[in-house]
Amino acid sequence: MLRGLAQEAPPPPERDRATDRLMVPRRFVEEARWVAAHSDPARWDVMYRVLFRILHENRRLLDVAADADVSRFAAMSKQTHQDEHQTFGDDMKETALAFMPEDRSLPSLRRAAASCQGCPLFARATQTVFGEGPGDARIALVGEQPGDEEAIRGRPFVGPAGDVLDRALAEAGVERAAVYVTNVVKHFSWEPRGKRRIHLTPRLSEIRACRPWLEAELEVLRPPVLVALGSIAARTIFGPQFRVLTERGQVRRTSWAEHTVATLHPSAVLRADSPETAETYFAWIVNDLGLALEASAGRASQAQVRL
Repeated sequence: MLRGLAQEAPPPPERDRATDRLMVPRRFVEEARWVAAHSDPARWDVMYRVLFRILHENRRLLDVAADADVSRFAAMSKQTHQDEHQTFGDDMKETALAFMPEDRSLPSLRRAAASCQGCPLFARATQTVFGEGPGDARIALVGEQPGDEEAIRGRPFVGPAGDVLDRALAEAGVERAAVYVTNVVKHFSWEPRGKRRIHLTPRLSEIRACRPWLEAELEVLRPPVLVALGSIAARTIFGPQFRVLTERGQVRRTSWAEHTVATLHPSAVLRADSPETAETYFAWIVNDLGLALEASAGRASQAQVRL
């Protein structure tokens, strides 16, 4: 699986101002979701080039398999599909299960996770960043992975994204010290750029390898309310087809918790392309955390909870 730097998508093609909408074939939309999940940094160029050509040259362009752009677009989609459904077979040494302690208390899990070598990320890791918070927390927050500062300090959400999360929690009326905070992946995925360590989106194989730690944490905690922060956490909890931007802010019953909510990752506020967008993203996070607080207090209405 190719890996690339995490980056913002370039601006999309100009919209048709006469109709103020883009009539995009459903097939493109469905395949583009998989291409967007690919780790090749060129994926956005490929995606928007194909989109531009569909809109301005040939609406049936995806049927032209021999076309170079279509071929690359299809290959990225297929590769992401294959990676999503890849399994580790019977070799359980390639996952965190091989390092799981018999005693499934939070302290024992934290100690065991410190020496986890269940995926390649451990080789360059500063340290494992396990979850933290009260064992009787009514709300558990799950993010993607620790960042550079979290890896150095060994605590989740203590960097710039953590500052955004703290502000959002405070505005929503949620006390940070009362919630349990963790990540899907416990090691920082990065690559060097000069003296800096640049965030990389973790591979699906790394997410899958680390999943037993998250499952063990939540099995011990059994939180009434679970909040997925960002697409990686949301797809881990709800499934690979879940889309945060369109499905956030809904209280759902899942196998993970009685009430489960997805919202944006706080880093989305930091990466927003304008102050107005950042303000909107922050308001969404605050709103969704407010829904989590209501659910934790037993105030989520039956209409709010989707089965």
